[in-house]
Amino acid sequence: MKKLRSIEDIQTISKSVDHVLTLFSGGLDSTYLLDLLKTSKVKVTAVAIDLGEGVDEENLTLITDHYGVDLRIIDAKPEFVEHSLVSAIQAQALYLGDYPVSSSLSRPIIVQKAVALAEMLGCGAIIHTANQSQNSLRRLNGAIEASGYKGFYGSPYEYSALTREDKAAELFHSGLVGFKSRNVSGDANLWCREFESGILDDPEAFTLSESLFTWSKWNREKQFDKDQVKIGFRKGYPVTINDLPMPLEDLIAFINNHVGAYEIGRYVGFDHLDEDEKVLEVREAPAAHILMKAYKLLETATLPTDVLKVKAMHNDIWTQEAVEGRWGSLLQSSSYAFIAHTAESISGSVLFSLSRGQVLATSIKADNPKYIRDRDHWEIQTAKKRSLRRLDSVTKAQVHQMTK
Repeated sequence: MKKLRSIEDIQTISKSVDHVLTLFSGGLDSTYLLDLLKTSKVKVTAVAIDLGEGVDEENLTLITDHYGVDLRIIDAKPEFVEHSLVSAIQAQALYLGDYPVSSSLSRPIIVQKAVALAEMLGCGAIIHTANQSQNSLRRLNGAIEASGYKGFYGSPYEYSALTREDKAAELFHSGLVGFKSRNVSGDANLWCREFESGILDDPEAFTLSESLFTWSKWNREKQFDKDQVKIGFRKGYPVTINDLPMPLEDLIAFINNHVGAYEIGRYVGFDHLDEDEKVLEVREAPAAHILMKAYKLLETATLPTDVLKVKAMHNDIWTQEAVEGRWGSLLQSSSYAFIAHTAESISGSVLFSLSRGQVLATSIKADNPKYIRDRDHWEIQTAKKRSLRRLDSVTKAQVHQMTK
């Protein structure tokens, strides 16, 4: 196994490879990695994978130009939406039923693109920046290993631990002055914006600043005239907003901006590390919140209850495999086969009423529902039908026996 785990490992592999690829977001950790590589003689390419949020090309170029490294930006939004997000909606992918999983969904796409680029460029190493307090460490390493990539891979921060303050100070001395004010670590994509570390380190005394949030800020100008939104599905796939057809990537972005304007979709919760230590994370995910809620209502209205019970088990299996970085495992693939089969039956729409921090369904219309629309009429018809069936089933011999 050609895994690098420390800053010293970077120095070692620099003597045996000519070209390395770094996963680059423009954040503190990935920028400090470029600083670590600046004295090596290897060619460096920094790759940023665009998953729908957080890729600032101008800022990324400023940093990579500062270090004289090549920058590649790869648009992976279509694959992320179709490969990860549709599955997550159908599988009700919530971590322990608490909040939408996010980085677990993006890591396989990031690795797929990075490995393809590394092989095309002939890179002898892929370096990322996850540390031991981040689940991305095992997810990224696991996905790279599963890809069959033959070069070195890993994070120097696994065994070389530095404080955020130390990294920011080094970058300041290097001439990059914008990092001292960054007081959290973040990860953003089309599905979710999540934050950890820094001012969020201590669960018993953390600061939840409004400045963290972008989508889920109260904004009357972005809200709907009637404070309602209608979401339509066809065969398990979101297809319309307020009866207007919309590509799913655009639909998710639309919900984030407009439903989020009601302060909907905020989460505070814990994630677990390798040995079950818990770390605090803050998220905003308005589209994930309402799309999974709509799907859940439609599938409950449509599917038999015994199928729903089994599907809940498969939802948990699919999500657990994603969280643990085991994308495409036999267990996950088998569970998704069941989930995808049930999704074929899920068509209809859900109308939601929106208020500050709350979303409430006011109409659920399934194409093939099992729900009752007029309970009085149903009671009368069912009582009549079932009582006749009982009388008809009593034979003359049974009547004679009962009257003896």
